[in-house]
Amino acid sequence: MEDKATATQHPPQEMSPARLEAFSDAVLAVIITIMVLALRPPGGNDIQALKTLIPELLIYALSFTAISIFWVNHHHLLRATRRISGAAMWANLHLLFWLSLVPVVTAWVGEQHASRWPTAIYGSVAFVASIAYVLLTLTLRAANPDTRLNAQLGRDIKAKVSLALYLLGIALALVFIEPVGPLLAFGVFALNSLIWFIPDRRLA
Repeated sequence: MEDKATATQHPPQEMSPARLEAFSDAVLAVIITIMVLALRPPGGNDIQALKTLIPELLIYALSFTAISIFWVNHHHLLRATRRISGAAMWANLHLLFWLSLVPVVTAWVGEQHASRWPTAIYGSVAFVASIAYVLLTLTLRAANPDTRLNAQLGRDIKAKVSLALYLLGIALALVFIEPVGPLLAFGVFALNSLIWFIPDRRLA
């Protein structure tokens, strides 16, 4: 009985948004570190040797930009949140799982940048990570019904456009012949990143 009374007087504390943000920041920092460590210096000492690294550098830049976009939006999302539910914690881990695969597919595409399947898998990982982010927003909205989070997020049109562009890029990579399909796909993936640089002041 005493234990029950103590539990009633001192209910377990919820995880704070700041703690979840700090954990996520650490994981994302490791992901970026792994990506840059996968880069190798040129085999020669002239500009021709550097040219061989251009595909790897471009895909690294695209992946770095994608991770940065997730980080910025994740930061603003948690800063607008008061409570973190158990479902939100699992949704956050689900997001981090898919983002942790980005270094693997980045390295694969860096070596096989003109091939359809590495390109399609790269886009698929980004697409599922975006779905995971949407799920995180839904769990946070459910856990914070008395805040302005729902009103601030609204219909989230940009997220829907982003998902559609990832699907378009995947389709282009698989439908068109190599290397045309992969090049078109990465053009769409780059466009997808660019739209996130358009100011979005809902959560800022």
